Amino acid sequence: MFRIPSWRHATLAAGTCTALTALVMGGAWGAQATTSDTAAPRARAAAPDIDVAAVQAHLSELQTVADNNGGNRAHGRPGYKASVDLLKSRLDAAGFTTTVQEFDHSGAKGYNLIADWPGGGDAGQVVMAGAHLDSVRGGAGINDNGSGSAALWEVALAVAKADLKPAKHLRFAWWGAEEDGMIGSTHYVENLNRTDLGKLDAYLNFDMVGSPNPGYFVYDDDPELERTFTDWYQAKNIVTEPETEGDGRSDHAPFKDAGVRVGGVFSGAEAEKSTAQAKKWGGKAGESFDPCYHSSCDGKANIDATALDTNSDAIAHAIWKLSS
Repeated sequence: MFRIPSWRHATLAAGTCTALTALVMGGAWGAQATTSDTAAPRARAAAPDIDVAAVQAHLSELQTVADNNGGNRAHGRPGYKASVDLLKSRLDAAGFTTTVQEFDHSGAKGYNLIADWPGGGDAGQVVMAGAHLDSVRGGAGINDNGSGSAALWEVALAVAKADLKPAKHLRFAWWGAEEDGMIGSTHYVENLNRTDLGKLDAYLNFDMVGSPNPGYFVYDDDPELERTFTDWYQAKNIVTEPETEGDGRSDHAPFKDAGVRVGGVFSGAEAEKSTAQAKKWGGKAGESFDPCYHSSCDGKANIDATALDTNSDAIAHAIWKLSS
């Protein structure tokens, strides 16, 4: 998650990015589903349980990438491109149509990885889910944001394993240079033409979902998207709170600014957990949700497996429900 400097607004100038043809992100992936007026209603399939061990295995791979590339996966550093290459290879093997979108920032090439599921669905209604894949330069970024990236990675593989046939088109994204101010996601949004922007039914953002002293926060920007998550957590007797710590600090911001409805979940960053929150969620009051936020200690040990498991299942639920 991007830390907003005290001396500037979070939104950075669009001039940091290069132009991209509308063809790349044209939203034309997948054929539009057609049914007759007399067709039976589509049955809504339940989302699968996401195996947290598989998500943790992805985190181990991201840790190895950082270890082999100077200790981080930051924009402009070899560990970031290696992260993109790793994830792209797995999504290609699973049957996704992937595109690597390039941009320039601070004298270095950046990359967004976009993965479209070719399993049908209305191409005029796109449910998009994203997470930033880069870390800060000071560490491997396993919670921030390996956790969101790995959870979304495993949910995408679950879509492929189920051979999901959604009513709406599904698109996944892993963003570059978020830690420099949402550069990659801003580039993506600003290079969509008006028609393709209008095809985005919703954007879901997952930035930090395995914090070691976790909270359960839900974005409250759109009532329907918020209820999709809060109802699910409530059914599991988990009390949630509206997400406020990260408002405008992650990759949902450029989508929201462009008029796309946004949602997501978050487990907390540098803010301290209150006594009331510790009573609800466990953990330690008076300590940060992530004491290793933007630090070198944000490695594999900096993850709460229960929060990672719960939030991975919530992500799958939302994607299955909203695309049906």
